[in-house]
Amino acid sequence: MQAIILAAGMGKRLGQLTRDNTKCMLEVNGIRLIDRTLEHLHAVGVDRIVLVVGYKGEKVRSHVGTDYKGIPVEYVENDIYDKTNNIYSLFLARNYLLEEDTLLLESDIIFNLDVLQAIVNAPYPNLALVDKYESWMDGTVVTLGENCRIKSFLDKEEFRYEDIKSYYKTVNIYKFSKEFSSRYYVPFLEAYSTSLGKNAYYEQVLKVILLLHDAPIRALPLSGQTWYEIDDAQDLDIATGMFAPDGESHYASISKRYGGYWRYPQMLDFCYLVNPYFPTQRLKDELRANFDTLLTEYPSGMKVNTLIASKCFGVSEDYLIPGNGAAELIKLLMESSQGKTGFIRPTFEEYPNRYDKEQQVTFVPHNDEYRYTADDLMAFFNDKDICQLMLINPDNPSGNFIPKADVLRLAQWSKELGIRLVVDESFVDFSTDYATNSLLSDQILETYPNLVVMKSISKSYGVPGLRLGILASADKELIARMKKEVSIWNLNSFAEFFMQIYNKHEKDYQKACARFVEERDSFERHLREIPFIRVFPTQANYFLCEVLPPYTANEIVVRMLKQHNILTRDCSGKTGLNPNKQYMRIAIRNHEDNMRLTEALKKLI
Repeated sequence: MQAIILAAGMGKRLGQLTRDNTKCMLEVNGIRLIDRTLEHLHAVGVDRIVLVVGYKGEKVRSHVGTDYKGIPVEYVENDIYDKTNNIYSLFLARNYLLEEDTLLLESDIIFNLDVLQAIVNAPYPNLALVDKYESWMDGTVVTLGENCRIKSFLDKEEFRYEDIKSYYKTVNIYKFSKEFSSRYYVPFLEAYSTSLGKNAYYEQVLKVILLLHDAPIRALPLSGQTWYEIDDAQDLDIATGMFAPDGESHYASISKRYGGYWRYPQMLDFCYLVNPYFPTQRLKDELRANFDTLLTEYPSGMKVNTLIASKCFGVSEDYLIPGNGAAELIKLLMESSQGKTGFIRPTFEEYPNRYDKEQQVTFVPHNDEYRYTADDLMAFFNDKDICQLMLINPDNPSGNFIPKADVLRLAQWSKELGIRLVVDESFVDFSTDYATNSLLSDQILETYPNLVVMKSISKSYGVPGLRLGILASADKELIARMKKEVSIWNLNSFAEFFMQIYNKHEKDYQKACARFVEERDSFERHLREIPFIRVFPTQANYFLCEVLPPYTANEIVVRMLKQHNILTRDCSGKTGLNPNKQYMRIAIRNHEDNMRLTEALKKLI
């Protein structure tokens, strides 16, 4: 069996990265795409490699040479690469197709060896390697019938987003038998190229062949093997993480991205903290039904959005400011604050990171589960001359929770001492008796005008993509000053519309929170069966866990990602945690996902 690699294109979408070289010469973690492909071809035992080159072809020739580990390498030159597409490149190499069975590959894909082994070892002689369609994919898709028969090849004009659940993306690796090439593919390739020109794609020939009553080509769906197509700089960045040389560099690359994990096929994210049971399908359908309007119309300004937020969250307009995520409001609040501020460690670092380190007074609980009470805080900060105290309740990552009555005692204490108390209750709706634990009410805010309540809507409402958060306080001067600091259109139309319709779905939200509490209890029982993990109690949607010998937290998170495509978080270096111990934080997802993580952890026992 031989291999034909199409490598003539210019790769314009990669910009300067391909200004002086063709795509197959790009390096991913220090290895050129062409070198990785050649090594895999050598591993599966091909006896000849044909490279179709064009743009910067001389560099490919010079780099690869005429032999790769004993496999002869031959070249076909596409002199008009800038005026043609890959159908012409394959047309130029058509005589090779007539000589023996062929693996056909495009040069801009990166893949592991098992991808190539899947198609080589499959018994059917003529195959298109495909994978279930994901949102990051671009290019030709197919639909499949019984026994993986290809029903249709769809180009961009025929693509229908409402049908994506039935689509498979071509991986751009094919296997053609000599007989198939001689009887079908080459004659149709010649006819198509002659009659319809050179500026098309070779899949169009397969599309025509499928019109035959019993076209002798099938699809081979992948089953979790890793591959990626590199068309632009973002693709290259993602591929660098996906194909990192070892588990630790893979984990480091993924974890520093702070989201966007939908670009990573099938990766299960146990880092980011959202409600697994909300929004409901009904709410998403309402958003979807208004998509065109929300996409093409300007959102309202701050005044209107504050009015909508007031209705949505039950706080007077004068006491409330909506933000582009809580992150926008945290930045405004912390950068406008002055004087010493009390922090509790370990905590969500966005708050102290936004504040002068010289003005921070830090409380760390003196126990091995990082529990603390309102009385602990009052005793510690009573003589510290602070102007502001930060409380995240439930706290992140410890999951510590101070009951509402005790938080109000803390608010009264801070009021008497002239201290502003900032309570971030982004996770409070995950707590037991969540419906009565929030501080968002006019009565509470008016009783404690020194109280500031922050709430990220991303977490408990499960909509991080909307970028929505609120800050509430009866300190009208603070609210007015912050409103002046944000842009008039700090919210997008989707976030505005979510607040507009939320109250219709509030009962569903309450059911989702109740369902979550039940699942958290179940997940905790299963995690406690893992002997090398000590689970701390929590009232949030995550567990802080101490990792016990024989493992370290880093070993677990790396192995979860490398072996099971599950992303978890190593918290061992977090400020405030015991530096002599190992910790990880595990988000709580739905039951199916939680059991998948539990079973993966049990395999380490």
